[in-house]
Amino acid sequence: MAKYVIKRLVVAVFTILVIASLTFLLMNAVPGSPFLTEHGVSDETMEALEAKYGMDKPLPVQLKNYLVGFVQGDMGVSIKLQKNRSVSEIIFDKFPVSVKVGVWALIWAVTVGIVLGCLAAHYRGRLLDSILRIVATVGVAIPGFVVASLLLIVFGVKLKLLPTSGLDGWQSYLMPAFALGFYPMCYIARLTRSSMLDVIHQDYIRTAKAKGLNTKKIIFKHALRNSLIPVVTYLGPLIAYLVTGGFVVETVFAIPGLGRYFVQSITARDYPIIMGTTILLATLLVIMMVVVDIVYKIVDPRIQLGKGGD
Repeated sequence: MAKYVIKRLVVAVFTILVIASLTFLLMNAVPGSPFLTEHGVSDETMEALEAKYGMDKPLPVQLKNYLVGFVQGDMGVSIKLQKNRSVSEIIFDKFPVSVKVGVWALIWAVTVGIVLGCLAAHYRGRLLDSILRIVATVGVAIPGFVVASLLLIVFGVKLKLLPTSGLDGWQSYLMPAFALGFYPMCYIARLTRSSMLDVIHQDYIRTAKAKGLNTKKIIFKHALRNSLIPVVTYLGPLIAYLVTGGFVVETVFAIPGLGRYFVQSITARDYPIIMGTTILLATLLVIMMVVVDIVYKIVDPRIQLGKGGD
């Protein structure tokens, strides 16, 4: 186990560096300069700004300098949105806001999604199963900004039951968390139902039924554990996505989190912020994939880590 984890961590570091390099090169491939939007900037001022932030050097040199600084813990400073403020400070300031919303979205999406998936599988072919499948299909098909906008209009503007912006109290988390977790909830419900239908036809489930075990015990204790593998696989990237902030949801509800700030940095072409946020998301994704592999072993002890084409 330890050898496998170390191997995956080494690969993870290499993957993050590759992602950082590709992001840097693609970002700089866009024509123009982030300082072109400044009104009345002369050629001399433009050259001075590019020299100040090291953007006057050849692209390979810029990439090397960035990667060296990144390895040393320096992700540069903001050049547009919060000039000369450390990117690390900005991320650590915005990240906790996104985490708060993301955690609540994750909790309800996973809990409700698994329960609905189990119910749909248990009542396969009945009215409840049909209703749940329709809800799950609609939830997967509808874009997140539509869900967020509908919630904002109905509960925020028309009924005036919930705050429409910011995170001033627990009520402020309800709409953003629901909008952010609605698609994952529906997708998890579909995954759970499909996996559960495969599991409940296995021989050991038939044996449990023949012994007269309670149906709820069979579903939620014996069948559920073995049907969670696809859900666990999905949870890796899902957690990384939710805790770094839903770009659309944070923009619609004016939440001052990392997702909304990332959108603003792209619009303003604040390269260091774009790089720092992208690397953070990539790091979380890679880490969560390693965690998922380890959780596989916990969920199903038959899985051998580090063997069979890892």
